[in-house]
Amino acid sequence: MLDVSYQNHITELKAEIMRARVKAALSVNRELVLLYWRIGQKILEMQEKEGWGAKVIEQISKDLRKDFPEMRGLSARNLKYMRTFSATYSDVKFVQQAAAQIPWFHNCLLLDKLKREKERIWYIQKTIENGWSRNVLSMQIETNLYARQGQAITNFKETLPAPHSDLAHEIIKNPYNFEFLSIDNKITERNIEKALVDHIRDFMLELGKGFAFVGSQYPLKLGGESYFLDLLFYNTKLKAYTIIELKSGPFKPEYAGKMNFYLNVMDKEVKDKEDNPTMGIILCRDNNHITVRYAIDGIQRPLGVSEYTLSQALEEKLKCINQHGT
Repeated sequence: MLDVSYQNHITELKAEIMRARVKAALSVNRELVLLYWRIGQKILEMQEKEGWGAKVIEQISKDLRKDFPEMRGLSARNLKYMRTFSATYSDVKFVQQAAAQIPWFHNCLLLDKLKREKERIWYIQKTIENGWSRNVLSMQIETNLYARQGQAITNFKETLPAPHSDLAHEIIKNPYNFEFLSIDNKITERNIEKALVDHIRDFMLELGKGFAFVGSQYPLKLGGESYFLDLLFYNTKLKAYTIIELKSGPFKPEYAGKMNFYLNVMDKEVKDKEDNPTMGIILCRDNNHITVRYAIDGIQRPLGVSEYTLSQALEEKLKCINQHGT
């Protein structure tokens, strides 16, 4: 039997819920997450002071749901999340400024999937910045965006002023995840490009916030000759055009020279005066870091080199094509 002390605790929890419901009209999600944090704190306090085990949560759930039958989120399972949430984030200021700015079940997802606090905080900040849905957040965690962000080999520090160079470097990933692609015929650079355009929404999500699609096979005319860029974007954060060149094989030094040519033409013939220097990204199946470093050393235009990954089925298909030459 639970004593009077337990009933007092339940009364306090009910009062917390009533106070939060009054404020909910002003800021539903923020108040809900803060309420859940306070409930979690109270459960931790009850268990510590009274020595009650995990089973008390079942009783708390029953009592709260009895008085608030229309209120969702008071299941024993969710109360356990509240306890974990409060134990994980002991600083209420952090909860107010960060965790309460994203939906509750986003927070539950982060608690389930990530053990390191630094990573959870990073994904919270990115969710706030990008407005990710729960499914998108889950996908970004599964593809390890935290580890991929800012990992490309670039010359941005040498060619762009700070802090512009830091922001540019942070935006570029390595590797890019193209597992959403489906290619039925021979895997070539042109077919990968076409598939990316066909799946432009997925591709834009993988690129990240700020990229606006300008076009594929974008024409550059110079001296009576026409040159075609695989993909051209404009980044609203960087206020700069971004050229993406796709390669179906490993990186080769001559790719850097060709990209440097494209960047020169773009800056002198296409971009406006208020635009920042055009950036180039070469996407390859794999690259040797030393070779890339030597290839981009001395180039005066901002250039980065990254890898990309395909689905396992496409990886096997590409391997067969490379082995047999068909």
